[in-house]
Amino acid sequence: MPRLALLQSKGFATKDEAFAHHETLIRKAAENGANIVVTQELFLTPYFCTVENPEFFDLADPLPGPLTDRLGQIARECGVVLVSSLFEHRGPGLYHNTATIHDANGVLLGLYRKSHIPQDPAFEEKFYFTPGDTGWPVWDTKFGKIGVLICWDQWYPEAARLMALGGAQVLVYPTAIGWLPEEKPELGDAQHCAWETVQRGHAVANGCYLAAVNRTGTEGETEFWGRSFVANPYGELVAKASTENEEILYHDLDFQKVEDFRRIWPFFRDRRIDAYGDLVKRWRA
Repeated sequence: MPRLALLQSKGFATKDEAFAHHETLIRKAAENGANIVVTQELFLTPYFCTVENPEFFDLADPLPGPLTDRLGQIARECGVVLVSSLFEHRGPGLYHNTATIHDANGVLLGLYRKSHIPQDPAFEEKFYFTPGDTGWPVWDTKFGKIGVLICWDQWYPEAARLMALGGAQVLVYPTAIGWLPEEKPELGDAQHCAWETVQRGHAVANGCYLAAVNRTGTEGETEFWGRSFVANPYGELVAKASTENEEILYHDLDFQKVEDFRRIWPFFRDRRIDAYGDLVKRWRA
């Protein structure tokens, strides 16, 4: 069974510090038997989207490029599938929130660009990121078929379903979500409950594993709530990290359980694909 490792970490002041720290975590995870390693969202930078500042565009990297070459070398040396969440400079004035997927031989399989872009107080992502145009690829890696989505994508059952229909056995979500001080006393528990519950529902509805890896620590006024987790096809929490601590969260993925679940809960078989046309409309009056 492939072992999944989620790297729940704090942010760092510089990209060099963040890269060195995460290289250490990736190598440690591999030494502990990990086959698939996933970073949190935008792991090389602080979560800069709390404000609109044009200078932060300088944090972006061309993808593919020297950065993906370095990540591929680490993946090859460690023999792991590596999912890395990065800030992409695609072209003049064009930027994306992008995940790269390296296979265990270090080959860059491709990119997933975040499709759903939020705009909330302290999450000013529409200023920085163009909505993704990569569609819903599923990566057939050495250690399983992986669907990669990013943070705000977590709330959309359509995205999870399309990845599952592409054959994904596990959905992974690099994430940066937390509490604001004015909301936490009244809404903090409810917000976390909603976040975790909707994703556990995706696991059940699609008969697959689901893993969300979040930041921890406080940046500015945002307290990232950590609590990275893995849910099995029944939606059960089979691994969960703490709120405050940096940690590597491990879980062994039994993909036979995915197939077994899909046989006895045949949601894909019973879909009414002839009756869902209104889903592609903005509103159904």
